[in-house]
Amino acid sequence: MTRTFFILVALTSSLSAQNIITPKAGIPIPDEVHEKLHREISAQTKLARAVRGKYSVNERMLRFLPDAEVFYVCVKRTLEDKIFYKKNEFELATKQLQEGRRRLEQLLKGVAPWNVQTGLVIRAYRSRIDGSLQPYGLWIPPNYKPDGRHRRLDIWYHGRNNTLSEVAFIGRRMSRPEQFSPADTIVLSPYGRFCNAMKFAGETDTWEAMEHVKQFYAIDDNRISVRGFSMGGAATWHFGAHHASRWFGVNPGAGFVDTKIYQGLASKLNEFPWWEQRLWHLYDALDCAVNLENTGLVAYSGELDKQKQAADLMEAALAKEGIKMTHIIGPKTGHKYEPEARERVAELFYAIARSGRNLSPAKVRFVTYTLKYNQMHWVRIDGMEKHWEQARVQAEQKAGVIEATTKNVSAIAFAPKALRGIKQTVILDGQTLEAPRAWAIAEWSAGFVKENGKWEQGSPSGLRKRHGLQGPIDDAFMDAFVFVKPSSPGWHQATEKWAIGELSDATFQWRRQMRGDAVVKDSQTVNADDIKNSHLVLWGDPASNPLIERIVQLLPIKWTKERLIVAGKSYPANNSMPALIYPNPLNPNRYVVINSGPTFMQFGSMSNSRQTPKLPDWAVINVKFPVQIRTQGAGIRQAGFFDEQWRF
Repeated sequence: MTRTFFILVALTSSLSAQNIITPKAGIPIPDEVHEKLHREISAQTKLARAVRGKYSVNERMLRFLPDAEVFYVCVKRTLEDKIFYKKNEFELATKQLQEGRRRLEQLLKGVAPWNVQTGLVIRAYRSRIDGSLQPYGLWIPPNYKPDGRHRRLDIWYHGRNNTLSEVAFIGRRMSRPEQFSPADTIVLSPYGRFCNAMKFAGETDTWEAMEHVKQFYAIDDNRISVRGFSMGGAATWHFGAHHASRWFGVNPGAGFVDTKIYQGLASKLNEFPWWEQRLWHLYDALDCAVNLENTGLVAYSGELDKQKQAADLMEAALAKEGIKMTHIIGPKTGHKYEPEARERVAELFYAIARSGRNLSPAKVRFVTYTLKYNQMHWVRIDGMEKHWEQARVQAEQKAGVIEATTKNVSAIAFAPKALRGIKQTVILDGQTLEAPRAWAIAEWSAGFVKENGKWEQGSPSGLRKRHGLQGPIDDAFMDAFVFVKPSSPGWHQATEKWAIGELSDATFQWRRQMRGDAVVKDSQTVNADDIKNSHLVLWGDPASNPLIERIVQLLPIKWTKERLIVAGKSYPANNSMPALIYPNPLNPNRYVVINSGPTFMQFGSMSNSRQTPKLPDWAVINVKFPVQIRTQGAGIRQAGFFDEQWRF
């Protein structure tokens, strides 16, 4: 029997018609332009191969190759996806290819002069998620010298632009600096995987770009900030609230801080499945405003800007916690920076930068709804009683004593600054516990777990949700993953066709919206390194995918040719398919995902505030509803979250 079960089919015209394609189609590309760009891309591909061959044993020079390759790779993506939107972008692509050729030729001569260049610089890293080259822009101050002196780093997040191709992004970053270019400060501008408010893979982009910068420039870890405007303001609110202790300062302009209020959904909640509403907590900065207590915060809004709502909401939420927020307002100004207000923001932020990051505040108040964001200053939540409900810690450190109260926390660890040999006492929810003496003038840490309502020293054990392994399905696509396609006939033609269509759409959407190519393999080519280092995303059923067959008995479902049993309910296997995320039985430090790509991409063109997960940890799908029309829960027979021990 030979059916198309083993082929990763291209999207059919009918499927494409159902999709809202993001980014949208661009303008026609003249034949002569296409030929010229394609010819130069091919030539530079060969040059890059020559560089690899010359430095195959010289890793130092190969570190610079992504900085040269990124130009032809990004022009190639833009050309192949036909997302040129203005005629001048053809000229931008030509100039970028010229810069790429210049860098490749310089590498062949053994030099990389852009590494010490000042002003505007384009660089790139190879993402661990999908192996793609991702560009970012830098502003290197004119007085910069590679003298080893550690400098301040500002991360600036760009605004929403549905036509921001790689060529357009690089063109901007080669032509003008961002809103702020402080003295003696390096400014990093991540691409962020197109237009997703630096969420999901775009969130990982920040960490990878920042670490890449640190490989080549001496950065002061205590003087790193996040800043941005509009969609970039939303990204700043998110990174600021969820990772507050990483920054000396947070400077959002406009943006949004939640989904429900920003979208005016309070009267429309019946249109959204309960699990989707719960998952709004993943990126809602408004939920955890108190986390910003020990971080320098300067918010900006135009007086007439509708997005002033974000800062107003955060200001009110902080006021309820007894915290005053600095909010600079541009008088009679819409959605932009007013010049005098801009100067005031710059002055205030410069003063905060001089003080640097608060390394170990005496008091910490920390709120989270997920172990995805589980650490604030010297407090780390290692277990929750229930995900997607508020977990809260209020902790204070004094000489030899830590006193903390918790809510919805089942495991916790502390890492305050301590002196050698000081005996530590922890008073946790009124219970006095002793902890080991500190053995070094550095960080001391001790963990505690709650059993039967009592705290004791230790850490969580067994199969439990933990940081980086807590779901939901979309979490698997924030780190390295491999799509494993079916390789044999499935049990049923309808479910087989559905799985192939879902895989095809996930691959297509990843390329369009995450600006890379998902790694797709046959089960026979999945190797030990894939199992060790990547989340496995398995498509099909136990008959069509040998890896599903290998692990299905170790998953919390029962799946035969006749029936699919999930959470105690039985469904006909000829028209039902499971979608779920679970610790991989072959490597419990990684996920296995069954029959799902990222769940939000079909809604990416609506609003960044709606780019939230659409499925929880598991679901049963009616295969009559492909993902393109599976909206507002339609076609989902059952869905929910696993508990903290990965049980139904």
